[in-house]
Amino acid sequence: MSTTEIDQVTIAQILLLLEEEREKALSAREWQHRIAGYGYAIKHTDHGDMITTLPHGQELCALPAQLSA
Repeated sequence: MSTTEIDQVTIAQILLLLEEEREKALSAREWQHRIAGYGYAIKHTDHGDMITTLPHGQELCALPAQLSA
């Protein structure tokens, strides 16, 4: 599966948002619920955890290790 073509600035903004929400969340489950509200999800794949869009499941980028739950 290929990742969606978006620019690096947009990826950086998404990662910043996910990092901020991770700091606010008390658990990994709460964090996933919070990011779903923004239209994102974490998908576990054979090539690692990926940040995806909801509801279509388009892969955007790999989930950085510091955000892994």
